[in-house]
Order: sequence, then C-alpha cells, then structure tokens
Amino acid sequence: MMTDSSAHHGPGLKKRSARVAGRAVRALIAAVAAIVVSATGVAVASDQVGRDVSAAAANEMGFIGCSMAENVAQGYRAIGGTRMWGPYGTGGLVVQSWTDTSSAAWQKFDQQSSRFGKPTAVWVQICIFAQAGATYDEVKQLIANARRHAAPGARIYITGQPLYDAGRTCFLAGANGPQLTDNLARQAAADPTQNVTYPGAFRLRSSEVADGCHANTAGQQSLGRQALAFWG
Repeated sequence: MMTDSSAHHGPGLKKRSARVAGRAVRALIAAVAAIVVSATGVAVASDQVGRDVSAAAANEMGFIGCSMAENVAQGYRAIGGTRMWGPYGTGGLVVQSWTDTSSAAWQKFDQQSSRFGKPTAVWVQICIFAQAGATYDEVKQLIANARRHAAPGARIYITGQPLYDAGRTCFLAGANGPQLTDNLARQAAADPTQNVTYPGAFRLRSSEVADGCHANTAGQQSLGRQALAFWG
C-alpha cells in the first residue's frame, strides 16, 4: 500500500525543509547587498536589507524631492522595485517647494496617496538650487510636512542629492551643493527630535551622469539598486 512520505518522516522533514528555505532567503538577501556594494561602492548591512524587504508591500512608500529623486524612482522601478512609488512629476521641486504643506508639490503627493493609500514610509530627498540652497529649519519643515501627509507613525528616511566622484558636482546645486544636502540629511538623522533614518548617501559615478547633474540610464539603474538596498 502507498504511504504519504511526508507523514512518514513527520516533523523532522518539515524542520529540515524550513531550514533549507531560511538559508535560501538569507543567501538572496546577502546577494542583493553584495550586488549593491559591487556596483556602487555603498556598503549595506544584509540584515537591514532583510528587514525592509521582508516587510515591504507594493506602493506603501512615498517620496519627495526633485528630478534627482525622479532618477532614483525611475531606476528603482526599472530593476523591479515595488515598495516605493514610481516617478510622479517632481522635476524642479527643490526644498522650498515642499516647505508649505499646502503647496502644489504636496498636492501631487496627495494625488499619489489617493491612488495607493497614505504611505507608511516616506523618503525625503533634500534637493536644492544653488541660489536658494537650504537651511536646517527648512529641512525640519519638510520632515514635519511628510508626517502630516503620510500614515500615522510613518517611517521617514532622509538623504541628500547623489554625491559624485572627486572633483565633480551638480551645476544646478552649486559647487558644494550635493555635499551640503548630504550634511543636512546627516544632521537630521543625528537629531533625536526628528526621529528619521539616514540610510546612506546615493552616489553617481562619472560614467553614470548624463548632463553634469542627472543620471543616464545606467546611472538610474545604479541609483535604483542603491534604493533597493536602502529600504527594499
């Protein structure tokens, strides 16, 4: 008479299967982190990748920023990222576009929220034009506004614009503009009153830049891989 082999082996087989599955998941997470380090030079802890990937749901994460954030979103979607929204027309929307919680920029954000539900996480990109720059008070206002427009208790990630190879910058942001935005993001993350996460700096290599600021296709995908490692 034929017997059910799984029933015959009992709990032992189930435990072995669970261990095999667990090893496979850990190997996949480690591979994602290794790919990002290899492609971008940004070191990412595999346990952080695992926490964010395991908890991710499609379109649960919003973002604010300018065309540089759009570059990240374009690349993120191109490589299969689903947790964060795709591009939604934020070109030119630097810090001052987001300081008024009722601005046209936030209306765009709210339209996305109407489509997908209020996000449970928001990436705040500090993006500037050279003439206006940005202050830390403005950055704190962006964080406060992100919380107002997101779901209660939403996690806030914060970064600056991408950084470039030595001797390179973004002409729109000014000679020290990209570094200023990264410094402001680090300052916010170190401020216990803000309760935000700085996952690291986005980076663009010289071969990944299209026009002195923005990413080319390869650069978009590089930024997308970095985003996937930062928050899943």
